[in-house]
Amino acid sequence: MTFATPHLPAGSAADGGPYTLDISPEQAGWEYSSLRVLVLAPGSTHTFTSGDSEWIVLPLAGGCAVTVDGRPFELEGRKSVFAGVTDFAYVPRSAHVTLGSRTGGRFALAGARCERRLPARYGPAEAVPVELRGTGACSRQVNNFAAAGAFECDRLIAVEVVTPGGNWSSYPPHKHDEHRAGQESELEEIYYFEIDGDAGLGYHRVTPSRRGGTDVLAEVRDGDAVLIPDGWHGPSIAAPGHDMYYLNVMAGPGPEREWLIRDHPDHAWIRATWPEQPLDPRLPFYLAPGEMT
Repeated sequence: MTFATPHLPAGSAADGGPYTLDISPEQAGWEYSSLRVLVLAPGSTHTFTSGDSEWIVLPLAGGCAVTVDGRPFELEGRKSVFAGVTDFAYVPRSAHVTLGSRTGGRFALAGARCERRLPARYGPAEAVPVELRGTGACSRQVNNFAAAGAFECDRLIAVEVVTPGGNWSSYPPHKHDEHRAGQESELEEIYYFEIDGDAGLGYHRVTPSRRGGTDVLAEVRDGDAVLIPDGWHGPSIAAPGHDMYYLNVMAGPGPEREWLIRDHPDHAWIRATWPEQPLDPRLPFYLAPGEMT
C-alpha cells in the first residue's frame, strides 16, 4: 500500500513502534530509496536486519552504539542537527544490526536497495565535507556526509542541508528524474525536515516536469517528509526566525552513482547572480571538527 500523498506530516508515516517515520520503497511507490527515524529511550536497544538495502545510521540528536554482524561502532553523535556535524555508521545489505543508546536519542536510518555488499564501516565527523552553497537569500550549508564523491556506497546518496531562517534553499528548482548521460541522473528522493524553534515552519514546492507528474506545495513542520519521485523540486523556504534542516536521501537505477541535476529553465539564471552577493553572515552554522580553528 502506497502513501496517499507525497507530503507526509509528522507522525503520519510512523510504524506504531520505535519508528516515528518509516518510508519503504513499497510505500513510496518506487524501487530504491528508504528512510526511517528511530527514537531510542535511555538505555534501550533496537535490532533490525538490513535485507536487500544498504543503510547509514545517522544521529540526529544523541549518540549510540551500533553493532553490525558483531562488529561494534561507537557514534558520538550531536546535541541536535543545528549544533554540529555528526559521525555515522555504514551498514551493508544482508546484515544483522543492533542500536543502543545509554542516554537516548533520535537516529535517521537512510537506506537504498543495492546489489553490492560493501564492508561495514565508521564515518568520522571530521571527514564530512561542509559546503556553503549560494549567496544572499539563497545561502545555505550542505553537509556532504554521503555525497557521491565523499563516501562510498553502492547506490545510496545522502546529504544534510541547513538553511538560515528567511532564506530559500533547493533553489533554483532542479530535477533528476531521467537519465541523460553526463547531464542528469535518475534519482528518487526523500526530504526529511526539522525546524528550529517552537511552532517553526517552512514551505516546500515540487512542480511537474511531465504530464501528471508530482505537484506539491506543502507547509512543512518539524518531523515532516516529502517524497519526490519526479519533478522540479524547490524552493524549500525557511520562515524568518526559524532555521530549517533537511536530510536528503536519494537512490536510483543509473549505471553510475552520481548526482547530476538540471535547473528549471525559467529560474536557472539566478545562479549567475550569486557572485555579486555576499554569503549570509550567519553561515557557517558550524564546521566539521577537522575544519575548526
